[in-house]
Amino acid sequence: MNALVVYIDLIFAANLVIDGILLWLTGWMVKLRISWWRLILSALVGALYVVMMFVPELSFMYTFLIKFGLSVVMLWIAFGFGSLQSYLRTMGAFYIINFAAAGGIVGIHYLLQSSSDIWNGIMFTASGGHAYGLKIGFWFVIAVFPLVLICFKAVHSSRIRREQLETYIGEVVVEIDGVSVSCPGLLDTGNRLCDPLTRIPVMVMESTLWEGHLPAAWKGRLTQDGADKLLLETDGQSFAWQDRMRLVPYRGINRGASFMLALKPDLVTIKLGEDIFYSKRVLIGLDGGTLSGDGAYRAVIHPDLTQKESATDAALPS
Repeated sequence: MNALVVYIDLIFAANLVIDGILLWLTGWMVKLRISWWRLILSALVGALYVVMMFVPELSFMYTFLIKFGLSVVMLWIAFGFGSLQSYLRTMGAFYIINFAAAGGIVGIHYLLQSSSDIWNGIMFTASGGHAYGLKIGFWFVIAVFPLVLICFKAVHSSRIRREQLETYIGEVVVEIDGVSVSCPGLLDTGNRLCDPLTRIPVMVMESTLWEGHLPAAWKGRLTQDGADKLLLETDGQSFAWQDRMRLVPYRGINRGASFMLALKPDLVTIKLGEDIFYSKRVLIGLDGGTLSGDGAYRAVIHPDLTQKESATDAALPS
């Protein structure tokens, strides 16, 4: 019979690193700063506990209460105790990250298994049922663990960014000659695009929203041909909104001066949170591309259109 060799120092080092990463990620998630000495000391406690499993006399310590108590001590060492609410929030984040990491490792291991591996792991119980024995290698855990946590961090960061973005996203409704077009719009506080002559603010929208109402010859050309060239092509052609067309000069990032086609609407309604804003003094700039890669918004709202002090000048619908 071959003797089973266990490298306790390797197991200790691996758990020290894993516990440290879990604690650091917990602090990042709940936005708590953690000093390096606290992080190392807390991870050291967790790693020592894992080593104790190889001491038969300490087997009584592997109960739920002891494990839960250890996590309480580790979090207290790492983050201290500011308030009960903050401590419970930190503990919840710690367990969520642990469960996500463990679930990710098991999921990837199962994904990489073949059908023969799965059948070899099936066992029949004394009561006639069956169970599945899962064996995950030590080096597999070490290799997959960072990948799982990187994915978790990326997904969580993306969700936070989306939530922050949604506070600036509202519903935009533009009315022209009885035609109403609505879409989500992003309030861009740094947007200062205006008609240089009249100082009318310009709200940019994706041109595809108006595709059915613009000349068919313009389709797919707003990003290629100059706006002035397209506007000249409408001379002598039947275009109901020709008198509403404007050319607005602008300067893009790392680009020279150019022109944007814009429409003069009858009314623009913007719903941002609980507030509703109306305006007639606005131009709708047509962008031939996609404003948001994930489709979160299809218009960029000029900040002047959401100023409460301008409500007296806004045209309220009758």
